Amino acid sequence: MEPHDAASALDAILRDMGSTVVAYSGGIDSSVLALRAHSVLGAAALAVTADSESFGARQRDLAVEIAARFGFAHRIVRTSELADPLYARNEPDRCYRCKTELFRHLLPLAQREGYAHVAYGLIVDDLSDFRPGHRAAAEAGVRSPLAEAGLDKEAVRRLGRDMGLPNWDLPASPCLSSRIPYGMPVTEEALRRIEAAEDALARLGFCEFRVRHLGEAARVEIAPAEMGRLAAAGVRRAVEEAVAAAGYRSVLIDPEGYRKGRLNESLRVVSST
Repeated sequence: MEPHDAASALDAILRDMGSTVVAYSGGIDSSVLALRAHSVLGAAALAVTADSESFGARQRDLAVEIAARFGFAHRIVRTSELADPLYARNEPDRCYRCKTELFRHLLPLAQREGYAHVAYGLIVDDLSDFRPGHRAAAEAGVRSPLAEAGLDKEAVRRLGRDMGLPNWDLPASPCLSSRIPYGMPVTEEALRRIEAAEDALARLGFCEFRVRHLGEAARVEIAPAEMGRLAAAGVRRAVEEAVAAAGYRSVLIDPEGYRKGRLNESLRVVSST
């Protein structure tokens, strides 16, 4: 889809919605949705960021920065998915529990303040992955205008670039809980360790990576395009020391590097047998 066609399709959907609260994390998908809703609906659109234990400070700061730069209405609300034991025990429906908690806050907010809809940044690509959060959205009647308009990741990034969004080409950054394998409990202590380790890698200049929390051990996955940096003098050691300083006793740098949806691969194996 060409950027002009994508923008036109999205604008038509938003115009028809009339008013909306947008679940806005600062990632490119929700940023495009929030900015486009602001452009089309003006004061009838409100971007809301859910600040919780699993939401990293770097991502929150980016969300605040973008909202301020483009001047769209933005609010932060506090959520606490960790208070739900079904979320904390980290079964494969964890994202369903998270989105349920999110919409539990956004739906009453929209109703109180006269917004007709709640929307979030689901895109076409997400429909082919394991997305229990989409089930929570469907149950709550939450709209997904980007997917409804047929936008995939490439179209969203091009639209974001054309609108001048600074994060249009940044790697995806899902919640910190996604670094913990299913079945291992999610705790605030684990989330803070993950965040500290990933912040340290960002300071070392890496762009796309994950620190997988394995209890006292961490597995570092770096995007294949950046793996070559580890061959430079002192870089591998700096990575290992930075992650260990976050509280891990052992650090493994995965030789296969990072690939999207890795933790969901075991679910696909189970579901196909």
